[in-house]
Amino acid sequence: MSKILEMRSITKEFPGVKALSGVDLGVERGEIHAICGENGAGKSTLMKVLSGVYPHGTYEGDIVYEGETVRFGSINDSEDEGIVIIHQELALVPYLSVAENIFLGNETRNRLGLIDWDSANHRAAELLDRVGLHENPTTPVGQLGVGKQQLIEIAKALSKKVKLLILDEPTAALNDTDSEHLLGLLRTLQEQGITCIIISHKLNEIAEIADNTTIIRDGQTIETIDMSEPESTQDRIIRGMVGRDLESRYPDRTPDIGEEVLRIEGWSVDHPTQAGRNVISDASLSVRKGEVVGIAGLMGAGRTELAMSLFGRSYGRNIRGKVFKNGQQIQVRDVDEAIQHKIAYATEDRKRYGLNLLDDIRHNISSAGLRQLAPGGWVNGNEELKIAEDYRESLNIKTPDVLVNVGKLSGGNQQKVVLSKWLYTDPDVLILDEPTRGIDVGAKYEIYTIINKMVAAGKAVIVISSELPELLGISDRVYTLAFGRITGEVPVAEATQERLMELMTLERDQPLPTKETNS
Repeated sequence: MSKILEMRSITKEFPGVKALSGVDLGVERGEIHAICGENGAGKSTLMKVLSGVYPHGTYEGDIVYEGETVRFGSINDSEDEGIVIIHQELALVPYLSVAENIFLGNETRNRLGLIDWDSANHRAAELLDRVGLHENPTTPVGQLGVGKQQLIEIAKALSKKVKLLILDEPTAALNDTDSEHLLGLLRTLQEQGITCIIISHKLNEIAEIADNTTIIRDGQTIETIDMSEPESTQDRIIRGMVGRDLESRYPDRTPDIGEEVLRIEGWSVDHPTQAGRNVISDASLSVRKGEVVGIAGLMGAGRTELAMSLFGRSYGRNIRGKVFKNGQQIQVRDVDEAIQHKIAYATEDRKRYGLNLLDDIRHNISSAGLRQLAPGGWVNGNEELKIAEDYRESLNIKTPDVLVNVGKLSGGNQQKVVLSKWLYTDPDVLILDEPTRGIDVGAKYEIYTIINKMVAAGKAVIVISSELPELLGISDRVYTLAFGRITGEVPVAEATQERLMELMTLERDQPLPTKETNS
């Protein structure tokens, strides 16, 4: 095969930071090429250089595309040549239709210069069929799940006659079924002659789909691995990414489980806007001191809805059921009351709901516990700074100081800021919703270590995760959820991915199995 792309000695600097230092990348025509590296390694920066987001003149080095040196001044220039990038944060307008999103900025017009909606909808339907999505082109995108929105982004790329498709963390927010469908689509596109570059932290998917994998660490190319070679294991990729061996993906922990801290009974929640739709039905669960309890479920099962409704009723309406803390029934009618009862919730969407990306680390860490810093109504700024610095050091937040804006941090470091914010409230119960989504294997290990320290200190931790190996690796018990019902409770010693998946896919009308352990 001939190379469709060569990036030679790419160097990119920001004020005070060298993001890329002489990076080389070669991609064969028609292959699926993976790029791996820790958060902040420079992967996304490299792709922004390639696509013209960072235009020629703002970096050093050469880009050779289809045998010719190219100098893109904008993303429109790269798209004109058939290079299309799909960012991790999907660029879709929720209030516009599928067809309107696909052709946004590239509208089909008639002889009078007006948009030809009939033609646009017809072409959109053809593109949707090509990516295996059977939706009406006039459907507003906001009504569709993230898995379908990812497919719409690919349909949008196909409308631009894409030759080189770049996908940045395309499966980070997808469940296993949607992820497998997307990977299958990439194979189909490969068969049609489209070259793909995929950035991902999911090493099992990389091993499954990539022809070659380039590892970037600290802004430099480490190596490119031929994935057909026997020694091209996930452990080798990890070693290249982090510069050392991780003997285990999950740090060892000897459980020391104490008394029950939190219990909910008969918890039911209605949809906030759709009358008559029950989202959580008669759910009951518990968690003890020093215990990590996992919650597994497919997308739409109600995992986040359960957590948010419990955390100060921040989701849903007509919420019924009882909450017990240390054996006493309590009320958690709002978020402040939940915090008062030492319950904390770290959201799955850290960028939208967990952090203020325009503010610095110091203010983000103190935001949920300001009451402790302002006993007289005035925030003690010196104490606030000291506390933030303490968390920066203890959680190894990689930043020169706590006055840096959170939006400039990598995903793993942003997640540590979220954890710091809630740890500062000194919770007895910490609910972590997708705590390692979109972060690399090294940062994941650090998050798992933080969780272990919390339970070693007697905290009770509930972890919601789409990754079953993660739940099996860090939990003591796992609850399964399907269609808003708790369908199983399994000690991790007896749990397998197959058993959990069986419980996660129980239909609404199927009887629940006999409980496998007492809570």
